[in-house]
Amino acid sequence: MSGADLRDRALGAFEGLALGDALGMPTQSMSREAIALHYGRLEGLCDAVEQQPISPGLPAGTVTDDTEQAVLVARLLVQGRGRIEPHAFARALLDWEADMVRRNLADLLGPSTKRALEQLESGVSPDEAGRTGTTNGAAMRITPVAIATKPDLEPLLDAVVGASRLTHNTSLGIAAAAAVAAAVSAGIDGADLGSAMDHAERAAAEGAARAPWAAGGEIAPRIRWARGWVRSLDDDTLPSAVAEVIGTSVAAQESVVAAFALAEALGDRPLEALTLAARLGGDTDTVAAVCGAILGARHGTSGLPTDLTAVVRKVNDLDLGGVVEGLLELRHS
Repeated sequence: MSGADLRDRALGAFEGLALGDALGMPTQSMSREAIALHYGRLEGLCDAVEQQPISPGLPAGTVTDDTEQAVLVARLLVQGRGRIEPHAFARALLDWEADMVRRNLADLLGPSTKRALEQLESGVSPDEAGRTGTTNGAAMRITPVAIATKPDLEPLLDAVVGASRLTHNTSLGIAAAAAVAAAVSAGIDGADLGSAMDHAERAAAEGAARAPWAAGGEIAPRIRWARGWVRSLDDDTLPSAVAEVIGTSVAAQESVVAAFALAEALGDRPLEALTLAARLGGDTDTVAAVCGAILGARHGTSGLPTDLTAVVRKVNDLDLGGVVEGLLELRHS
């Protein structure tokens, strides 16, 4: 694969994350019924209604913590030449949250990240601070690590653990982040979608063994089961299956698995996959962001709706090209 193709897929992963995030912004933390009531059949970017519990009134195309924290991780990776120093990471996350408060936004640090940073502040070591982190926070912001790291499993898992253990040092948190990173990194390298998601299953299984065990449905077998199950479903039954059986909460074993299920079922229709994610209820911005990163890596920027990605870039003053170049330099170093 040419350097231009590699860059296009890497940029596609980051833009796919941002697009999914922006599509899910108006519906995050709402029920499926409330989404249908306020937005009808959401099929594109739209303004958040005033009844939105986290981002009321935000304009169409606005991203949330998923994209903003991914950009934060990307910059720390580039500055640290591939390594994120835990205390610098903690300071950057706290500064990010303080900026959210100043902007009068309710999109703050997630429960696992918040708890880990409080532990760190009280003197707990970075390796111990994330021992309760089982949510999807590490997975939602892992795409820069995937861009910066080739899909070879050992170095990829080293990079995932290094970027995630401060806040999500559990078998569920690391496995979820490893699955996303593997699928995205393999896609950037030119793997077809099935091969990339097979690689994700392997990464999740091995990643889980690198962190303290946490109770809950394990990520790798749940992704394997979900991928197989959704292949038998039609477009009418898919939404209920994902929302009601797989789940879309902040728990890593729900939302991250839901993203893989949608990528499996609608992998050749990225916009349909992402708008469906936005209609499912729950942690819609993260489900759509993770799914968008996986499909963006597979299809590249040309496989995403360029009119919508242009809106997301403009609304958020988001220039991902330079960030991606810095991450790709790390990938080739």
